[in-house]
Amino acid sequence: MFRLMVAVSLLLAAGLAGCGRDDVAAAPNDFGGDPEQGRILVTKYSCGSCHDIPGVAGAHGLVGPPLEHMGERTMVAGVLPNTPENLTRWIEQPQSVVPGNAMPDMGINNHDARDVAAYLYTLR
Repeated sequence: MFRLMVAVSLLLAAGLAGCGRDDVAAAPNDFGGDPEQGRILVTKYSCGSCHDIPGVAGAHGLVGPPLEHMGERTMVAGVLPNTPENLTRWIEQPQSVVPGNAMPDMGINNHDARDVAAYLYTLR
């Protein structure tokens, strides 16, 4: 019985091994966004009123999810693979991605959305 339990445990561990952070595809570093400008824009657009964002003073909102480790996540909004294009689209027009979700369209243009996305990818 003990050997069976060990064998099952090893099989389960092997199956879960593929779920680690090593499988998370790192976002490209250069897709036209400026991470430092993005950090400034996160404050300008008051993202911290809804999100907890490490490295941003006063950004301790509890409405949306915390944004720490955003650069390691595999999904955006639970529906899009975490790619620079998808994250930028989500930041720019979240209501077109998931109509009726809690994140409002903030009027963020594509350039600013790319900068914000670049900053979020630094959060690992």
